[in-house]
Amino acid sequence: MTFTITRRTALSAAAVTVLLSATACGGNVSGGGGDESASFPQKALTLTVGQAAGGSTDLIARAVGEGMSEDLGQPVSVVNQPGANGAVATKEVAGKEADGHELVLLNASLITITPLAVPDQEAVELEDLDVIKGLSQDDYVLVASEESGLESMEDIQSAENLSYGTTGVGTGSQLAQAILFAEAEVEGTEVPFDSGSPALTAVMGNQVQVATIQLGEAKPQIDAGTVTPIMTFSEERNDFLPDTPTATESGYDIPVSQYRALAAPKGLPEETKSRLVEAVDAALATDSYQSFNEENLLTPHEISGEEVTAEWNDLRDRYAELVEEYDISLTGE
Repeated sequence: MTFTITRRTALSAAAVTVLLSATACGGNVSGGGGDESASFPQKALTLTVGQAAGGSTDLIARAVGEGMSEDLGQPVSVVNQPGANGAVATKEVAGKEADGHELVLLNASLITITPLAVPDQEAVELEDLDVIKGLSQDDYVLVASEESGLESMEDIQSAENLSYGTTGVGTGSQLAQAILFAEAEVEGTEVPFDSGSPALTAVMGNQVQVATIQLGEAKPQIDAGTVTPIMTFSEERNDFLPDTPTATESGYDIPVSQYRALAAPKGLPEETKSRLVEAVDAALATDSYQSFNEENLLTPHEISGEEVTAEWNDLRDRYAELVEEYDISLTGE
């Protein structure tokens, strides 16, 4: 760095010596012009969530953001922008500057399932993002009303006048249940709902006999005995429902879970990405975050961004093959 000494500045030789020493030690004399990635973060971060406040994805974002803020020394503001299963918010964040200050909380279903239900131009691809870190796994469970008397998949297969709820177009619960019923040759009347909560309420009142719900929503009613768990759709038994079999062990090829991950616009400087990974790791290691996972029945799925990309793209291809094999439509038409 070159310093120009004029009569107007009247810098003494001693002052110049101090400035030059500070520069040699890495000090930022001018307050600008340094390597921005090395001094990341320079301001507050924004973490966008493509779902409404209060839902599982929002709560995860706030829990992770709180821990990251403590590690980074900057606020992490969570902004909710619901719509199209997170596609609108994700595309907006993907178009912003890749400096690490703009982040988005991703649901795997946006990448793995939603493309099966929307036109190509509306689909979101991981190649448009830098994935920072995988966070957690939220499992689905098929539940039956107590009044129906259904307690197993065999009961469902032999049930007469079966009605079942679905929980939204392009969701994991919709896909899991559709593939299961196709493989098990279950016939019945579909009753569509906008989300899991009204579908669960309908099962509790026996307005429909079965529905597939996220475990966090269904568990209180399972514990209360108002609904009966039939099976989960994770690859291994869920620790929170250890006595409930999985679809896989029951002979059905349907490993469907909701995964979450943190991402940023494509093109992050390596130093910035590494610092973000460090901050996320610090957040995930806190007692408060681990308690949050347990309280919300979330299974840690803390894998690297590269592993997330490979896993989610593989799931997308696998689901596409199953949908084609069983001639399943997820569009609601």
